[in-house]
Amino acid sequence: MPRRQETGGARAWLRSAVRFVLVGLLVYVGLYVASEALVARHAQRNRFFMVNTAPSSDYDYVILGASHAATFDYRDMNARLEAMTGSSILNLSIEGAGITVNRFVLDYFLGNHRTGTVVYVVDSFSFYSREWNDARLQDTALYQRAPFDPALGWQLLRRPATFSVALDYLSGFSKINNSGRFAPDLFDAETSRFDRSYRPVPQIDRQRIAYLYPPGIDESRLRDNPYLAELEALIRDLQARAIRVLIIRPPIPRRMYDMIPGEPEFDATLEALVARHGVTYHDFASVNNEEALFFDSDHLNQDGVLQFFENHLRKVLIDGRGE
Repeated sequence: MPRRQETGGARAWLRSAVRFVLVGLLVYVGLYVASEALVARHAQRNRFFMVNTAPSSDYDYVILGASHAATFDYRDMNARLEAMTGSSILNLSIEGAGITVNRFVLDYFLGNHRTGTVVYVVDSFSFYSREWNDARLQDTALYQRAPFDPALGWQLLRRPATFSVALDYLSGFSKINNSGRFAPDLFDAETSRFDRSYRPVPQIDRQRIAYLYPPGIDESRLRDNPYLAELEALIRDLQARAIRVLIIRPPIPRRMYDMIPGEPEFDATLEALVARHGVTYHDFASVNNEEALFFDSDHLNQDGVLQFFENHLRKVLIDGRGE
């Protein structure tokens, strides 16, 4: 009799445990569904969301890069550039993202979409550190507003470096726990500073350079740089797909250019790299770079972007479509 009572008690405990787990799973599924609904309602600038909800499967241009390229998509800038050039353009640049992240997003795009040309807006800082590349790719914040897509989950799973991120993405853990789930999905500078003009402050400029180019950067080893090698591999892959590649260096104030360690050496290395593959290259670092055209030490403000479009990028893209 005591043994039967023990067995019955164990079964009752097990039933209670199963019910508890099932209730927990149902609650979690409900939260997952709710978080996906919030993504659909509030996501705007998340690049995976933009690919997933792209209104077309074919684009004339896809723009890649970091924050200097992202300004081309602030507010209605992308729509204005499309109107200026008569082109369909999708901007997939990501703030603080290097070639590793850009290539990952582009691979996701090319899974179900096509483009005639990839425009890569190059910033030298992103080629010196894994912080902007491998580590950035593992940042769960990149995927908090990415809609559930098995294709993206599989792309994350099949890379050892992003396996843990894949589990987070597929489980929706970071998405459910996103404290900014109701906040506008816009770049901070886009909403608050894009229409301002920056007055140079030497201390802030020095801090900006120190942040992007910390001590220990060895520009003398650029020929062995793994991220430049990854850019070269991307160029080869795109050319094999008959996709044109256009490399651009964005405007930057001269005072900032002169503060960047090894920038002339980087420029020379980049020029040699693109020349080896016959890639069209435009160095706009020294044009459209008056102080009044930037909202901080090195990012074009709204007037700066529009002037850059009208005076330089417009012609490049129109000519590119005719190649």
